[in-house]
Amino acid sequence: MTAYVFPGQGAQFVGMGHELYDQHPTAQQLFDRANEILGFPITDIMFHGTDEQLKQTAVTQPAVFLHSVISALCLGRQFRPAMVAGHSLGEFSALTAAGCLAFEDGLRLVSARASAMQKACEITKGGMAAIVALPEVLPASAIEDICSKVSTGEALVIPANYNCPGQLVISGHIAAVEAACQLCKEAGAKRALVLPVSGAFHSPLMQPAQEELAAAIAATDFHTPQCPVYQNVDGKAHTNPEEIKDNLLRQLTSPVRWTDTVLSMLEAGATDFIECGPGKALQGMIAKTGKGREGITLSHV
Repeated sequence: MTAYVFPGQGAQFVGMGHELYDQHPTAQQLFDRANEILGFPITDIMFHGTDEQLKQTAVTQPAVFLHSVISALCLGRQFRPAMVAGHSLGEFSALTAAGCLAFEDGLRLVSARASAMQKACEITKGGMAAIVALPEVLPASAIEDICSKVSTGEALVIPANYNCPGQLVISGHIAAVEAACQLCKEAGAKRALVLPVSGAFHSPLMQPAQEELAAAIAATDFHTPQCPVYQNVDGKAHTNPEEIKDNLLRQLTSPVRWTDTVLSMLEAGATDFIECGPGKALQGMIAKTGKGREGITLSHV
């Protein structure tokens, strides 16, 4: 069974999507339409801009969404997934590729999400860090305990991305993130690296963004997807549009349970994982999560 997966923010690079634009008439039409919807030439930034321009949240999220969705749609008749999933922002790409959201609606929602998250970042400064550790040395439960220990008063830090065994991202107030990193190193983590991001994504610090995104979601038509969508908040399959909408909103302040998502897809029979979009980070995560299982294939478009 074939599963399509879609990356999130952080997968971007200058030049992304240019080859698609040059080779596929459908891609040209969708990229040109995106420029109209967003009101600025996002293709110019994607194809010829600078790293700094592409790192701006208002640009990054629509850019990754566009590259991912257009990559999937340009597969034409080959795009027949048994299931889909997306990491964080990638969930919007997955829903659009699976027909739950129209292309224009998906792009508008992603743009609204980026704007709401940027405003939340300006209200409360936060950060994130990647913790890399052998599961037998420092399991996820131990990192959760460290975060709980550090979180006192207004200093909050929580697990934000359960990416794969041995890789977990934490999120919260900068001082709390740094303190948790130090404790993780002392507990045996191979690395505890503060990430170059503008805020504490997938944590309660994103609460101010929920009201704005809730209004955008409520104003958007959601349809039953053509296949199950495995969502970040619980790692489970969903097809009910109302459940999907609620989970998208909860995703802002909840951890991305990517390990559970991949395990659920494997249990449902997924054997071929195709990553749609920039970068190949999800392939590495899936390989580590499915380690020891036979017959898993990984590819990228």
